[in-house]
Amino acid sequence: MIGRRSLALAVVLTLPGLALTAAGAAAQALPRQSPINVTLTSVRADLPMEPLGVHYGPSDVELGYVGKDGDCDSRDAEETEQATVVPGSAYVTLANVRYDLVQFHFHTPAEHRFAGFAAPMEMHLVHRDAGGNLLVIGVPLLVGGLSTVDKVLRTLAPECGEAVDVGWVDLAALLPLDRSSMRYDGSLTTAPFTEGVRWVLMRERWVSAATVARFQDMFADGNARSAQPLNGRRVSINW
Repeated sequence: MIGRRSLALAVVLTLPGLALTAAGAAAQALPRQSPINVTLTSVRADLPMEPLGVHYGPSDVELGYVGKDGDCDSRDAEETEQATVVPGSAYVTLANVRYDLVQFHFHTPAEHRFAGFAAPMEMHLVHRDAGGNLLVIGVPLLVGGLSTVDKVLRTLAPECGEAVDVGWVDLAALLPLDRSSMRYDGSLTTAPFTEGVRWVLMRERWVSAATVARFQDMFADGNARSAQPLNGRRVSINW
């Protein structure tokens, strides 16, 4: 049974939104924005859903800082720590389309909410198909124990400095063993907020309290976009 600290639908707790940039304000006019707050009324059981094939292998991983404002002494709300992998080392398939893992990065607090509940962090694994279409897997990160994510975030890359060589990582271990998911159509969560992104929301992974504290110390004001209106969208679930 899934407890409150997992992806179970919890009590509604609206988190304060980030101040809108000009690009962010323009994005409000778009109808299919991300992230979202998944509510009971938005969920639709689709059985069976199109299976998601996960083909993740080992890869050398490099962790770098993604800057936005050019200021080494401040943290823009869209900045993050981003990991890159060896091309071709990991991909997923959906409806006979292959999406290769390009990078994965992190947000605090989690951008996606479940009945208002946000995990301390969220990992986004960004995939691209041959035509440039994006599929992003979102994984909530909860405090509860060590995992492969802790290895990736053991040493954070400085904003103005060299990337960190994490070493070889079993990329499959980044994802939960249970590959059931929620899916919806959305957008990028940073400018230019491009729509047409296929989102796959998976169950939680555990990380240590030290990892969360280290990341939140760097991003003290958070680096998560606020939840966007559903505008009639439904979230398909195969839980």
